[in-house]
Amino acid sequence: METHDTDPLKNVVFISLPDEISLPDEVARSLTETTGTAGAALLDPAVLLPVETSGTPDSWNLDELTWEMILAGMLKVLAYKPDHEDAPLYRNFLGEVRPRLVEELAETGIINARNENFDLAEEIFRALSGLVPEGIEGPVNLALTLEQRADALQKIGKDNAAESCRTRACAIYQDLIARDAELPPSVHLNAGLFFLRLYRVEEAKRRLEFFLEYNQDKDDEAVTRVQKILAEIDSQSTTDRLFREAFECIKAGREQEGIRHITEFLQTHPQAWNGWFLLGWGHRRLSHFDQAAEAFEKARSLGGNTADTLNELAICRMELGDFSTSRRLLIEALNQEPDNTKIMSNLGVLAMKEENIPEARRYFNTVLELEPEDPVALQYQALLG
Repeated sequence: METHDTDPLKNVVFISLPDEISLPDEVARSLTETTGTAGAALLDPAVLLPVETSGTPDSWNLDELTWEMILAGMLKVLAYKPDHEDAPLYRNFLGEVRPRLVEELAETGIINARNENFDLAEEIFRALSGLVPEGIEGPVNLALTLEQRADALQKIGKDNAAESCRTRACAIYQDLIARDAELPPSVHLNAGLFFLRLYRVEEAKRRLEFFLEYNQDKDDEAVTRVQKILAEIDSQSTTDRLFREAFECIKAGREQEGIRHITEFLQTHPQAWNGWFLLGWGHRRLSHFDQAAEAFEKARSLGGNTADTLNELAICRMELGDFSTSRRLLIEALNQEPDNTKIMSNLGVLAMKEENIPEARRYFNTVLELEPEDPVALQYQALLG
């Protein structure tokens, strides 16, 4: 019997059959009678059978063994050690005993991702990737889940964790693109839009061009959207470098340098609301609240009346002492994104500045119900006692 004490297989025990132990009747019958040659192959003493225990492997008793523990153990190994020497046997076995397992995993993973159960969704899509190594459904859905998780982390101020998720998603897309097999157009579309959000414009352009080339449904709404994006990329190619450099500088804490880049960008693109937003973001991080507010107002007037813009502008108004305007802006932002804990936290901070402690406590408690580890809410909750 071999055990693994380190994550993520710490609760998995490997058992060798049949010389070490005798299986419970139900499990033995399943292996030999209901699963054909794949099940019989697992009875080879040289094959290690993974079992996911409910506790620590050292305290696990064979009498607790169930059929589901074996299936869960195999999926766990395929998720985190897809190159395990017995992985091909596990894949064959799971395919025989659960013919619809690929569809079941995909559906369950998508539901969990939508409900923001990200840990479970990630593990499911990792298992799906290990179960069908040549498939794309597992890695594509894993990348999309990591994107969604990054957005959720960004909302609560966990920028480093969000960046880590995006880095992992980026690696998945790059691995898919590097495959020799022809990819569906949807993969190129997802990758292109992802790279665009990272301001990796050349990579985004290549993926979106591949999408247009291979997509057969020319009436697809996505085709029109991609054509518009590519036209914008072509028209902005000479100044895109300035925007990207401005974003990277501000994100890295070099706000003055970023402001110089985005100011130059706005000289040729004065109607680009996202440029004004970036200018406001840089000034706000330097506590230039008057200049930041002016830039955010300009962004709103040009069509950028997003929750992020409203939230940033509200921070400026709050710091300038205009509490009523700040509250109005934050409420408007929260109406756009009702689950945005960053906005709720700012409403809590505003309530504290207004010395409305009960209201502040309510906002921070709501944030912690949604995100128990939110650093801002935890900090202020400790201050409130």
